Amino acid sequence: MTSDLAAPAAPARRADAAGRPPAPRPRRRPPVGTVLTYLSLLVATAVVLLPLGVVFLTSLKTSREVAEGGALSLPGNWLNLDNYVTAFDDGHMLAAFGNTAFILFFSIGGTVVIGSMTAYAVDRFDFPARKTVMALFLIATLVPSVTTQVATFQIVNGLGLVDTRWAPILLYMGTDIVSVYIFLQFIRGIPVSLDEAARLDGAGAFTIYRKIIFPLLKPAIATVVIIKGITIYNDFYTPFLYLHSEDLGTISTALFRFKGPFGAHWEAISAGAILVILPTLVVFLLLQRWIYNGFAQGATK
Repeated sequence: MTSDLAAPAAPARRADAAGRPPAPRPRRRPPVGTVLTYLSLLVATAVVLLPLGVVFLTSLKTSREVAEGGALSLPGNWLNLDNYVTAFDDGHMLAAFGNTAFILFFSIGGTVVIGSMTAYAVDRFDFPARKTVMALFLIATLVPSVTTQVATFQIVNGLGLVDTRWAPILLYMGTDIVSVYIFLQFIRGIPVSLDEAARLDGAGAFTIYRKIIFPLLKPAIATVVIIKGITIYNDFYTPFLYLHSEDLGTISTALFRFKGPFGAHWEAISAGAILVILPTLVVFLLLQRWIYNGFAQGATK
């Protein structure tokens, strides 16, 4: 016995008067906006991956293959790791990674502490020069940094910090006005009632900052760490200007050692560039969830 709840069959297409089967329905064309979106994504992917592919292919070539072949020509030996050995040994990459990690640790730590404290003082305390301080912060972001390099170098040289790792650390900590604004936007979203309740319990200003404000700034801290870390890791000008000794070089200046007076050893530079990219790639793959969350939450403030 058939069930009354059976689904009705789809109606069959009727033939025309001559008995011919109906023509198939034309497929819908994708909207123009969708096509342009995917086309722009493909172009952007090619723009990003093509230089990386050229660098990777060059790192596996010999000097003769680099001179005689094109940028996209394939290497003769895909297991040629001599350039990586040269870049790691002659470029002192291990010491460069150590110097970069040292500068990153103290620069980012100092930026987080100084920036959050400054934003807390500006937002929570009412003092006569409050508007003046905010105006000076705004003016500092508008002044090109290259115009103050001579005066900055004279100050750092007068302190005896040239050719020491503390010179870039102090410069990275003292010139990051953007981090102050990021912390300021997050602190403005924290209710003042939390401060008032803590003061009723006898907490002071520093206790409120340490136990209430700073723990609530985790999204802002993640955003600042990401932005500041990328900036320091990619910076070439400051280490090149203030760190003259080879044993104090960072990863950005270590690659510069392969450029001689008669040309550049592009195969060694490419191998060194791959070694520099690998740590950032690993960190991004491991922390991509926190990176996206930090940018997303920072953008909504």
